[in-house]
Amino acid sequence: MSFHFTTATLLTTIIVLLIAGACCWISWKRSGFAKRFGWLELLRFAIVVVVLITLNQPEVTRRFVPDERPTIVVLHDVSQSMQTRDVVTETSEARSPDRRRELVDRLIQPERWSAAEGRVDIVFEPFSSSLANPEKATDLNSALILASEQHTSLRGVVLLSDGDWNLGSAPHVAATSLRMKKVPVFAVGIGSEQRLPDVELTGLDAPTFGVIDKNVRVPFRLMNWLPRDLETVVTLTGTDGAEIEKRVRIPGMGQLQDTIEWRPAKTGDYELTLKLPVDDREAVADNNELSFPITIRQEALKVLIVESYPRWEYRYLRNALERDPGVEVNCLLFHPDLEGVGGGRGYLETFPDENQLFEYDVVFLGDVGVDSQQLTVQNCELLGQLVRSHAGGLVFLPGFRGKQLSLLTTELEELYPVVPDEAQPRGVGSSRPARFALTEAGRRSLLTRLEADDDGNERIWRDLPGFQWYAASLRAKVGTEVLVTHDADTTKYGRIPLIATRPSGTGKVLFMGTDGAWRWRKGVEDLYHYRFWGQVVRWMAYQRNMSQGERMRLFYSPDRPEADNVLTLNVNAMTDAGEPLREGRVTVHATSPSGHSETIRLKAASSDSWGLFTGTFVPGEGGVWKLVTLCEETGATLETDVSIQGLERERIGQPARFDVLREVAEISRGRVVDASDLSRLVDDIAQLPEPEPVIRRVRIWSHPLWGALIVLMLGAFWTGRKLAGLA
Repeated sequence: MSFHFTTATLLTTIIVLLIAGACCWISWKRSGFAKRFGWLELLRFAIVVVVLITLNQPEVTRRFVPDERPTIVVLHDVSQSMQTRDVVTETSEARSPDRRRELVDRLIQPERWSAAEGRVDIVFEPFSSSLANPEKATDLNSALILASEQHTSLRGVVLLSDGDWNLGSAPHVAATSLRMKKVPVFAVGIGSEQRLPDVELTGLDAPTFGVIDKNVRVPFRLMNWLPRDLETVVTLTGTDGAEIEKRVRIPGMGQLQDTIEWRPAKTGDYELTLKLPVDDREAVADNNELSFPITIRQEALKVLIVESYPRWEYRYLRNALERDPGVEVNCLLFHPDLEGVGGGRGYLETFPDENQLFEYDVVFLGDVGVDSQQLTVQNCELLGQLVRSHAGGLVFLPGFRGKQLSLLTTELEELYPVVPDEAQPRGVGSSRPARFALTEAGRRSLLTRLEADDDGNERIWRDLPGFQWYAASLRAKVGTEVLVTHDADTTKYGRIPLIATRPSGTGKVLFMGTDGAWRWRKGVEDLYHYRFWGQVVRWMAYQRNMSQGERMRLFYSPDRPEADNVLTLNVNAMTDAGEPLREGRVTVHATSPSGHSETIRLKAASSDSWGLFTGTFVPGEGGVWKLVTLCEETGATLETDVSIQGLERERIGQPARFDVLREVAEISRGRVVDASDLSRLVDDIAQLPEPEPVIRRVRIWSHPLWGALIVLMLGAFWTGRKLAGLA
């Protein structure tokens, strides 16, 4: 037994012990040296002794010598990134470096570790991830933790890896745990930290469906890791026709974003492949193509145009949409200065009721407002429901009469993308035409894409015929994306927004702050005017038309979902009478490509959302998922195929991450070793000292039994005093 005392506690113990002994003697003497009082005072003195012993922290130490040989675990990475060819050794050809995996296979040969035999046990363990396809990811943290848990006599870990991890917690968590257990990690970096010479097709943002006889634009991104510019050809195949080619120039050590167009001639499901040829200087040849599914449909979009006066913008917009074979157009022209409304082919006599309005994909609101001969508050409420709950599109086209300002007294105020200048309700006009200016968001947006290449598109917007009137706006609201501004006029918040978009609920809203778009026809007829408004209509109706039946519509976001990311499902359910279902039970049964299924119960979005049910789930694998939507109240079902992009965590050709290995080694008090110095590391492991005996300390002073002894003695002393007749 040992004590942990200080000078102060030792002096206190001696003084208290002497005083206690004296007091006990005096008390016994006063009792006439009665035997029962002698035992009582002896117990009192024993209690004091036990308390003083506790004050000096007594401990019992035991020494254990391990009888097991120490273990060294060699973890070697078998994930997909280890297939990268970037290892140059004496045995590899200069033009064809070895794969990282090939070097690891040589390093884990038993003869390389023979120097450590007899002193430690060498255990080789591969690692990657716990996914269904484990080689598709790397969980470095779990591999280190598992090694420490499975081996009780672990003395160290040798880590053969490129340092790449893309699943689980950060490796420093396991490194900290190993440091507390005094287990160092010796990291051997495999691969090169320098990026390989390569040209890579890094991604594409293709739509999930297209329309027959309409151009489908496929944006793509190329990365050139070669030291000089590269001219090459991008090819789109799988179109059931001639291959589509586009010549591009990728800057050296730079990126290119571009689009390729395809005009489908018939409906159906297609599997398209975008690829570029392999350059002789590339080290990686398997990242030059990407495939994606797309469905081509016969389009049937419904558009409603509501206007007060037949101004030029209204006339040309109506004509452009009526000539579009995929769009069905209805118009409601109020003519407030005349009795009755406008008439003719496609004209309505009254504003549509609830069931009729929700059939429209996009509604254009011209220079109209809340008035006795125009819109009502109830009409505005229905328009809000169309956008928020039914994924509809709403386009605001204000005019110089300023009628739209009255809409801001209704719930459409929440949808309006900009803050109007109420001091100038009729807008701003001038005799000198003004010009459009694309914002950075406008340069990227497909909505404002009038030409295929960026430079040509910006030049077209700069050279478009000007406008002589615009709606006065102070600024864009929060959450609004401004695509086009006035090229000169500003407010204290910046340039005046002219074209702006904003999401609202499940739908979209667009603000067009000038009525001069019809002038774009100058010299080119319908080319840019027709293209712009056609893109607006299809962009707004895209989500709404993903999948629909007679009484249900399913749309989801994002529209190009990825595995292991949240997918939001939205369903519009209708009653047999065509009215939005206010309450009900809607479920979606999702079946993965491997046959695994799960059920998602959708909930009503809110009390003021009519017919909208929403829910989320996370697809666990890539491929085509089959979704079956069921509404129990109506018995309606809807089957939909959704293509989920597989998440490529492990990518061949990426640089090795030795910084991760250095961090793990530093935290665990190990070191980073070059692959060529492995023999020296083995010698160091062989010379590891014998494991030190394990010292286990039993702290008597804090042990529960010691505390129970003190309580027992105090109880016996109190009982003895009572039996002796003392108070």
